[in-house]
Amino acid sequence: MKRIIPTLLLIMSLNTLSFAQIMPLTSEPDGGNKKAWVAEQIGIVKIAITYGRPGVKGREGKIWGTPVAHYGLVDMGHGTSYAVPWRAGANENTTISFSHPVKIEGKDLAAGAYGFFIMNGETESTLIFSKNSSSWGSFYYQPEADALRVTVKNQTLPSSVEWLKYEFLNQTDNSATIALSWEKRMIPFTVEAETQKLQIEAFKKDLQTTRSPDDFVQAANYCLRNNIELEQALAWIDRGIYFRIMGEKTFRTLSTKAAILTKLNRMDEAKKIMEEALPMGTVTDVHFYGRTLLSANQPQEAFKVFKANYDKHPNVYTTNVGLGRAYSALGDYKNAAIYMKAALPLAPDNLNKTNVEVMIKKLEEGKNVN
Repeated sequence: MKRIIPTLLLIMSLNTLSFAQIMPLTSEPDGGNKKAWVAEQIGIVKIAITYGRPGVKGREGKIWGTPVAHYGLVDMGHGTSYAVPWRAGANENTTISFSHPVKIEGKDLAAGAYGFFIMNGETESTLIFSKNSSSWGSFYYQPEADALRVTVKNQTLPSSVEWLKYEFLNQTDNSATIALSWEKRMIPFTVEAETQKLQIEAFKKDLQTTRSPDDFVQAANYCLRNNIELEQALAWIDRGIYFRIMGEKTFRTLSTKAAILTKLNRMDEAKKIMEEALPMGTVTDVHFYGRTLLSANQPQEAFKVFKANYDKHPNVYTTNVGLGRAYSALGDYKNAAIYMKAALPLAPDNLNKTNVEVMIKKLEEGKNVN
């Protein structure tokens, strides 16, 4: 019995230790630092940064170039590396992930998760994207794991930032600046993505399997808006229209196809498709198609569309305004004013009424309202 008790205690102790290793206590970050996440998309590219946020805590002027955020590579006396960059945050590894390939300061970086380190300097800093994203801090940094290094200029901030932060700035359709700010220093770098190329690749992949016809229409409209891959867009819109049982001929689908054909300079085909589409359109659908023709400098074709809309719905505000615009585009300001004045009492609200009054005044002055 005496031998059994110590054995049981040893087993219980080992089990407790093993359980503690698997299920650590929930606790706040060390040293009063904060833990943070920030994420944003550039097109379909998802970018996420996880980091610890140290505070200045009264150390203004004692952050950069000190053991807090050292310059260059330093032996921190811990881990396996004798020359480590700054961990670009606090506590665990700062990590940054990209769902698709990107360019960092013009240099290619593959999709994936990276440990993010910085070799600080007084006026410029070298950013390191490491394939090792799971070690603690930078204590286990090895240069052979570098996926990319870029050097950027440091910027001086006018006021002190108490808690280190990462944020996305200067966003465009295909780029953004990611900036680390702490105390009176900002370290920014530019991320770019081939958003249109990546989107088309994603569409092609997604549309290889059974999808809703609306998905094909959405992909075709993306190409149309961006004036890219128009032949592919034509194939997609045809799938949306003629997609076995579920495809459908509507004003939306047919007018999209006509717009693509127009972009491809296949005008006769586009005209024929629109002749089929127009009877399916609502008053508003047809009106805005007419506006599109005016914008494309096709006043004669626009007039036919606006006139057909008016003939079908003569006592409607929209069709009277449309026919007024059509006559104005042809330089017939007298008839244009007649239809604008007919639209005035039909205006649905004060804003539309005011807009018509302004157009009537222009027409009376001999000016085009389009």
